[in-house]
Amino acid sequence: MHQKVLLVEDSKEILRIVQQAIEGPVLTLDWAGDLLEAKEYLKKNQYDLVLLDVELPDGNSFNLCSEIQTNQPKLPIFFLTAHDNLSEKVMAFSVGADDYITKPFDSLELKARVEGKLKKQEILKQSSDSLKWNSIEIDKISQEVLVKEGDEMVSVELTALEFKLLTYFAMRVEEVVDRDTILNDIWGKDVHVYSRSVDTHVSKLRKKLGPSAGVIESVHGTGYKFSPEALS
Repeated sequence: MHQKVLLVEDSKEILRIVQQAIEGPVLTLDWAGDLLEAKEYLKKNQYDLVLLDVELPDGNSFNLCSEIQTNQPKLPIFFLTAHDNLSEKVMAFSVGADDYITKPFDSLELKARVEGKLKKQEILKQSSDSLKWNSIEIDKISQEVLVKEGDEMVSVELTALEFKLLTYFAMRVEEVVDRDTILNDIWGKDVHVYSRSVDTHVSKLRKKLGPSAGVIESVHGTGYKFSPEALS
């Protein structure tokens, strides 16, 4: 499943080290050089983790950490800083930090800590009762789906199969799933359904999602992937 991390750091050298340590096929790293730019990124994107330097050109990041915790309490925050005094560590954890890593750091340790936290987050997300992005919300218990139309979130009526299919995709963000895998997972291996019938059901689902239909992207010659960021 694809994940996204925001690095708030004014050093290009640290950016390069972090990129080499954690960026890969299933993880994208965005970079903000100051607090103002970081806030813009946070407004426009959904992140799975934030890496924050303490001292930035336009101030320290303790207030930003506090704001993130208020607005997105489930979003993990790691401080990545040269400041190693106890008072600042205490301050960082008091405003909601999940971890505090001092520079210079070992890139393998950073990778292990980030991947460990992201893995726990993914497990929690999949076990939660609801899935939410800017353009779509899915409640597993009530089987209610809300999609963004203009500035409002509007309810969409889906059949049981359509809801199952949508939830299946939503649990695999940015993961390309081929038609045969979808057939086996949704309909079962013993049910004789043509692989192209998946296209028919996805087409009907997309029509009902209206302006948010683009969250389910076609992957030519393969199948589909769920991309909630595509509409951001």
